[in-house]
Amino acid sequence: MLYRTSLPSPLGALTLVADDAALVAVLWPDDPPGRVRLATMEEQGDHPVLAAATTQISDYFAGTRTTFDLPLAPRGTDFQQAVWRALNAIPYGETRSYADIALAIGRPTAMRAVGAANGRNPISIVTPCHRVIGRSGALTGFAGGLAAKQHLLALEQR
Repeated sequence: MLYRTSLPSPLGALTLVADDAALVAVLWPDDPPGRVRLATMEEQGDHPVLAAATTQISDYFAGTRTTFDLPLAPRGTDFQQAVWRALNAIPYGETRSYADIALAIGRPTAMRAVGAANGRNPISIVTPCHRVIGRSGALTGFAGGLAAKQHLLALEQR
């Protein structure tokens, strides 16, 4: 069973999703249903993981939190999991290119596949896919939209 709650944020209402023990997804207001495939969810505002995620993400937006301490259970292929682990290693306020992530997971020619896995990251913000940019430094696609990506990167530069 999956549980969800809504979190108001400066970027719109985020949907937080957890299983019995870990955070499974942070979804954007206009997330297409197929980007992160999840089973039926039940509204559960007092779920301990959702409560912790609500507090920590709110603190992040307030500028008082730079790291997250939440149990995570993203659902994806082995390759996607490797990419998402590499994203979790990007320090607050820093960025990496798709090529950097490909190198970090030992697949130096897999930049496009890294981009696809980045786009499928189910735990936005907490697993910081917004910190991945083009090799030239340009902002590239983002599930929450480029304005949201720019907002998150600017928040981390304060």
